[in-house]
Amino acid sequence: MSEPNNLIHASSPYLLQHAYNPVEWYEWGPAALEKAKAENKLILVSIGYSACHWCHVMERESFENHEVAEVMNRNYVCIKVDREERPDIDQIYMYAIQLMTGSGGWPLNCICLPDQRPVYGGTYFRKNDWINILENVAKLWSHEPEKALQYADRLTAGIKESETLIPSQGTATYTDLNLTEIVEPWKRHFDIGLGGYNRAPKFPLPNNWVFLLRYGFLKDEQSVFTAVCHTLEEMSRGGIYDQIGGGFARYSVDDRWHVPHFEKMLYDNAQLISLYAEAYQCTRFDSFKQTVTESISWVFNEMTSPEGLFYAALDADSEGVEGKFYIWEKEEFDRILGEDAQLIGEYYNITEEGNWEEEQANILRKTIDDDLIIAKYGISPEVLYDKVQVAKLKLLEVRNRRVRPGLDDKCLTAWNGMMIKALADVAQILNHGEYYEKAKVATDFILSNLKQQNGGLFRNFKNGKASITAFLDDYAFLIEALIALYEYDFEEAWLDEAKALTDYVLGNFTDAKSPMFFYTSAESESLIARKHEIMDNVIPASNSVMASNLNKLGLLFDEEKYTEKAALMLAAVEPKIKSYGSAYSNWAIQLLNEIYGTNEIAITGLEADVVKMELSNHYIPNKITLGGTKSNLPLLKGKESNETKVYICRNKVCQLPVKTVEEALAYLH
Repeated sequence: MSEPNNLIHASSPYLLQHAYNPVEWYEWGPAALEKAKAENKLILVSIGYSACHWCHVMERESFENHEVAEVMNRNYVCIKVDREERPDIDQIYMYAIQLMTGSGGWPLNCICLPDQRPVYGGTYFRKNDWINILENVAKLWSHEPEKALQYADRLTAGIKESETLIPSQGTATYTDLNLTEIVEPWKRHFDIGLGGYNRAPKFPLPNNWVFLLRYGFLKDEQSVFTAVCHTLEEMSRGGIYDQIGGGFARYSVDDRWHVPHFEKMLYDNAQLISLYAEAYQCTRFDSFKQTVTESISWVFNEMTSPEGLFYAALDADSEGVEGKFYIWEKEEFDRILGEDAQLIGEYYNITEEGNWEEEQANILRKTIDDDLIIAKYGISPEVLYDKVQVAKLKLLEVRNRRVRPGLDDKCLTAWNGMMIKALADVAQILNHGEYYEKAKVATDFILSNLKQQNGGLFRNFKNGKASITAFLDDYAFLIEALIALYEYDFEEAWLDEAKALTDYVLGNFTDAKSPMFFYTSAESESLIARKHEIMDNVIPASNSVMASNLNKLGLLFDEEKYTEKAALMLAAVEPKIKSYGSAYSNWAIQLLNEIYGTNEIAITGLEADVVKMELSNHYIPNKITLGGTKSNLPLLKGKESNETKVYICRNKVCQLPVKTVEEALAYLH
């Protein structure tokens, strides 16, 4: 094996994958940036992540090739970036690529001046095209540097101006019409037959469906509510869902949720677990509950570190082939299942030639309703369920002997926050204490090991080490998780931590010229621009999550400055939501809460836990729950007693206390 490059000391599994490339890679940091300036060399910033299929392809074709490496090393200081560890860098250069080409994605390759300002770039390049680009841009820099400087000026100005919001004057008032203007155009994109949106590829986009579920329920709009339930059913029956191991892949390449891009990300699954749990609470569909419990089992079995934190991702590829770990040939399938092979083969759409024509193999998916199989084989639902469970175990046992996809075993604070919240949500809805215990272990570890002396956080943890200063999403999702834990166990220490982190955000991420928070802390290293993350994507924007946190903490602590800040943030974004609801769905949830109000449900007395559990059998999407026997929270002051009482408060007005959940629900309706 050749000598390793500078990435051999990296914490990121993605960077370590490139440690033996002939390219003289550096991590982003002073060594590389100072070398570029000292030698007046262009910088090549190459960004990807470990579960990214085309990143691996470009590595095989170009970065492992000595001819390509020679061109890169001669003309550039080459920097590899894991976008999950350094989203701040990714954000800037992704926007630059979008300005240049009109689209973006990973691998992302951006050529920059020695001062880090971008001049040219794109995503995946074939080997010969890549060599041509590298040589042409290097030639431009040595012969016509002023041209390169002009490009850089224009691009950097574009990056700095992107996503600027005009603060709204005064506070806004919202009505039902604001919601209708958002949802009516949005509905046109629903795929009524197959679920999701009428396009391919299809991404789950969990936050979209959380908003639409709550909207459909609160507004009693059946068409939206049905679209949500149908989408959740179709996703969990498709190949995008791992039918025997649990957990969802990142997206399906077709419009039927059939053939996934096989990588599994913690952030998708954490959000989908919360979404399916909420949908179960609302509908009581057993299939939603099954999706939740199977997906959590997958997280516990395959994605949990010895410390109790949660790993980042599983690769799409094993043995260099995408999906190889997950697919089945009929002959092997039949051999494993013996006499039940025909029945289970129909249940999972197994065909002789393979339902995935491209690979002539089968991806397990459900295309036939259980009732039809029950009728055809003359069995009871219980017998079918038992046969399916036995088949899953047999298939899983064989699959577990295969070469596994690569595991990205770094732990990120933001994504762990999402998973902790999911576990707290499910513990509450399913009355399952073990999920809460696992959430608590992860949270305690983060608060003990990933907090800095100054009260700030670290973003990452791997091999006993945390090295990267946290970004806004790390704070936002951890604060959200702490609030969810409090709502489960009424331990106010969680809220005190949430408040301290919120105050840290206000102190270090505030932008004096905008209601939005910067994505990077005042204590982070400075890059060519300091950005705001405003649009909700596959992951909700850190600003929308912070606005929600500020609202909740403002109500819990009766802290006006929090609620006022949240209101200003929403008012600045609200005019944009109707133009593209799907990209502002978490903001739309705040709007929904503004219009329908937030129910503050205070439960006191010795039986508070029992009442809280009974309450969680009912779907109340616009609520916060607080309680216990002793409290420092303003809303509980003077309400503590041994006798169990339930108070329903809205807009600083509380109803008379009641003793039963039934009476409390009567107030709510």
